[in-house]
Amino acid sequence: MITKFIKRILRRDPMAKHTQANHTGAPKRIPKKTHRIDPHLLSKNAVKVTDTLQQAGYEAFIVGGAVRDLVLGIGPKDFDVATNATPDQVQKLFRKARLIGRRFQIVHVTFFGKGHPEIIEVSTFRALLDNAGDHLAESGRILRDNVWGSQGEDAARRDFSINAMYYDPSSETVLDYHGGMVDIQKKTLRMIGDPVKRYREDPIRMLRAIRFAAKTGFSLEAATRSPITKLSSLLKDVPSARLFDEILKLLMSGYSWAAIQGLRDAGLHHGLLPLLDHILDSSEDSKEANQFVKLALANTDQRIQSGKSVSAGFLFATLLWPDLLKNWNANLAKGMANIPALQDAMDDTIATQSSAITIHRRFESDMCEIWSMQPRFEKRVGRYPYRLIESPRFRAGYDFLLLRCATGEKDTALGQWWTDFIAADPNGQEALMASAKNEVGNSASPLKKRRRRKPKSASTVSPTENTTS
Repeated sequence: MITKFIKRILRRDPMAKHTQANHTGAPKRIPKKTHRIDPHLLSKNAVKVTDTLQQAGYEAFIVGGAVRDLVLGIGPKDFDVATNATPDQVQKLFRKARLIGRRFQIVHVTFFGKGHPEIIEVSTFRALLDNAGDHLAESGRILRDNVWGSQGEDAARRDFSINAMYYDPSSETVLDYHGGMVDIQKKTLRMIGDPVKRYREDPIRMLRAIRFAAKTGFSLEAATRSPITKLSSLLKDVPSARLFDEILKLLMSGYSWAAIQGLRDAGLHHGLLPLLDHILDSSEDSKEANQFVKLALANTDQRIQSGKSVSAGFLFATLLWPDLLKNWNANLAKGMANIPALQDAMDDTIATQSSAITIHRRFESDMCEIWSMQPRFEKRVGRYPYRLIESPRFRAGYDFLLLRCATGEKDTALGQWWTDFIAADPNGQEALMASAKNEVGNSASPLKKRRRRKPKSASTVSPTENTTS
């Protein structure tokens, strides 16, 4: 009888296997009248996950950034759940669930609805390992293994106090272990524990600090900010793919320009993206590049804050364009033909960027297609406009052209011509091409004329910006 009881305890509470003390003490229980979380901002699927786990006898809470956003009155984009159930136990409770990770397994529970599928990430409480498993990499970064723990230990392992709160939808109560609610009221971003040690554990936390500060408008606490510049070299020890993912989150946070300014102030911008060095340079030569990038980032921020999607490939094409343009002009000055000069500049720009962080191949492909399309906008007679408008990425290339026109790099008349061409009927398109015939650089194809396919009308070109695709 006693043996069965112990087994039941171990099954429902994997932390019973560990005897480490909870160093954080009891959490502060914050009722609904204080935290004022709007239930309408909750994901029904996240609530379903916590309910299912609780009905099976486990603890389960919405956790992390979702709770922070809920307290701030913001609808979270993603919902994470923390529980004392093991990954195997979680997986058995849900039909669409799969294990993720090697060192520390988590479970992705997928829900399919009318829109895009929603993934709720479920993780088991993690333990504090003060005297076991720690060792240093050559760079000084602390490495450690992950082990299950109590909720208090799990809270202590999280990075910032505002991200270490747990919300129980069934009781509408927030559990606050590290004063996160007070820090939200003070608009302060504070690291849990010793900031130096926490940054050595995971240097990405330095970038997360900048991103969260930009997103929330909070100020970094002095002790949290002060070690960042000195420890910035630790980022060199972070795998390129993980560093890229964090930079992408920063740029697509909806507050990218504020985040970039934060990187500069903290001394973290060097070596991440070559362009960041240029756009934060106040020299006269950098002003045009700054204007182009600021406009691109402002458009991106506006779309994200409006709830619209954004193409990462388009974003990186804009960020690296000043470097590419510089290389392209240098090749032309050497006497290279226009298109080979552009292709060579693209290779050089991507190679330079890859020396810091590697951009995913699918984004590289989008970037190259957008860049390669730019010289083709100069050809506005014969078959060229019809062929270009049929390109799958035409809208992205067109939006990119409009950015170049808006910053004065290209004549605004060129962008307006294409805007009119998209909206015109076939007769109007013919008239526009006739008007462009006498302009320098435009001539009909010298090849033998072939019967032209019926041109697309304005209705066949999507009015939706393709920067979202």
